Amino acid sequence: MEYDLTKYIGEHLDRHMVFPLLEFLHAQGIYDEQDILQEKYQLLQKTNMIDFAADVYLQLTGNDPPRELMERRDKVVFALKTLSLECDRILRIIEDAELVNKLKEERNFHLNFLLEHYGVTTEDLEALFDYARLQYDCGNYAATCKYLSNYLQLQTHSERYLSALWGKLASDILMQEWDAALEDMMQLRDAIDNQGRFSLNPLQQLQHRTWLIHWSLFVFFNHPTGRNGIIDLFFQDKYLNTIQTNCPHILRYLSSAVITNTKRRHMLKELVKIVQQESHAYHDPITEFVECLYVNYDFEGAQDLLQKCETTLKHDFFLIGTLDEFVENARLFVFEIYCRIHQVIDLNMLAAKLNMDRESAERWIVNLIRNARLDAKVDSQASRVIMGVKTPSVYEQIVDSTKGLIIRTQVLGQNIQIPVDLEDPSSTVTRGRADRTEPSWDKRMGPSRRNLMIS
Repeated sequence: MEYDLTKYIGEHLDRHMVFPLLEFLHAQGIYDEQDILQEKYQLLQKTNMIDFAADVYLQLTGNDPPRELMERRDKVVFALKTLSLECDRILRIIEDAELVNKLKEERNFHLNFLLEHYGVTTEDLEALFDYARLQYDCGNYAATCKYLSNYLQLQTHSERYLSALWGKLASDILMQEWDAALEDMMQLRDAIDNQGRFSLNPLQQLQHRTWLIHWSLFVFFNHPTGRNGIIDLFFQDKYLNTIQTNCPHILRYLSSAVITNTKRRHMLKELVKIVQQESHAYHDPITEFVECLYVNYDFEGAQDLLQKCETTLKHDFFLIGTLDEFVENARLFVFEIYCRIHQVIDLNMLAAKLNMDRESAERWIVNLIRNARLDAKVDSQASRVIMGVKTPSVYEQIVDSTKGLIIRTQVLGQNIQIPVDLEDPSSTVTRGRADRTEPSWDKRMGPSRRNLMIS
């Protein structure tokens, strides 16, 4: 399908996070079912979710899973048992919720205390990390969250700390724990931007920011305050440069967030500038709508693009939930600008544009005038909206003129003062003579600067 970004986004996601996108495409019926099943099976072959892979293989071929797949299952079960024994000491503590809470209340939940009283070593914690990673690969995200959460508290200076943060974020996303995922994101952002702690070179930072931008889409379009967060994060210079360099397709989601967020309307100017700059690298109906409306002021084109935007939003995993808000706010933007540059607007034209009857269109434009604080009135008999032209009062004109006089007076004073400051006090030449000689460069510098040059 045109404008489907699954392929581009999937390149920057963990393979487990691609499954929700494939399930969405499957439900939408955009692609052939066999193609979707084939993609699922190829992804599952690179994980340890053997039972899931067997089910997909059965749906794909109608046959029992291959023998080597079942042999892999036995190896995975054996690896789980082996790793659980290696980190048995720390697991027994973690599984005891009362003990963990008591240790945290007493501020004793740290490696030195556990080593002294329970014999927990650094090797035990590293085995816990390996066990959590294997649990994640098997699709047990709840256990992964619990193990990595404890690992991050106990092993704060480990080289695997950054990997553990990524693993916990992925697990929280797949479990739809959006508050926890948002907190993980903020920790990751600080860890990536803090060059001293992990010694990431600029190229590595660029890669990590690219991953964070893509993974954050799950959080930002599901968390209650997510649309504020995506604007606040993506408009930061570091992340905006990453989008422009590595992933301009993210402009679709940034544009949607700005359009649907009435509290961040002041960011529209910045968005328009970025969309215009990157139009050569990426464009779709949503970015084209922004450019068409705010750059070209093409209202007919914006209305046509709005229909394409609806289709694009319906088939986008992250944006389908914003469809109604997007369409409503986009219409408001179109007619707010239309009202600002036209003096008379025909209500019948509005009704036709909005696919509404005349009375509904009249109510709609009244609300628009009220919300946008436009100086306008509705003439129901003539079936039109008349926009008012605000003329400044005499008092305002006098104040503006006075301010202008003050500024001009200051400029004139500065122009008069400059020659006086430069004139040599010892010169007998008056300012009024046309043949006045300027002081030499040596005299302007003063004796100390002249001696410095001579030496």
